[in-house]
Amino acid sequence: MTTADADPRQATPLTAPHMLEYEYTRSVGPVIGRFFGALQERRVVGVRTAGGRGLVPPQEYDPESGEPVGDFVDVASAGVVTTWAWVHAPRPKHPLQRPFAWALVQLDGADTAMLHAVDAGDESRMSTGMRVRIRWSAETHGDIHDIACFEPEDAR
Repeated sequence: MTTADADPRQATPLTAPHMLEYEYTRSVGPVIGRFFGALQERRVVGVRTAGGRGLVPPQEYDPESGEPVGDFVDVASAGVVTTWAWVHAPRPKHPLQRPFAWALVQLDGADTAMLHAVDAGDESRMSTGMRVRIRWSAETHGDIHDIACFEPEDAR
């Protein structure tokens, strides 16, 4: 019997691994640059729109109106998970090398959420609406990796 003769429901699918990466360097400009500078100081800043919404991470223009944003504002380093997905088997370039969640976290004082990893220890500890706080990296360098991950507020 050949593979062609086998029951297609029993056949092993053919696979071909493929990785596509583009390394690049870019300038971040005054808005994201200020956000990264604050992260290096272990603070989080966003921007306030003309309509009063707090955007974190900050953007140069209000995504609803297209108008330039207003002042920078400090926001808290804790907030709530708005949605999440559990990663059972982390990939080599993931921020944690043990199971974790990718989550959208809305920090207190912000009206938008940012995507980052949550180190909850176990999927059963994750839930929408749970409170989390930033776990800062031991050394900061002025980029998003200054946030090592988020962790449940009750983790300590």
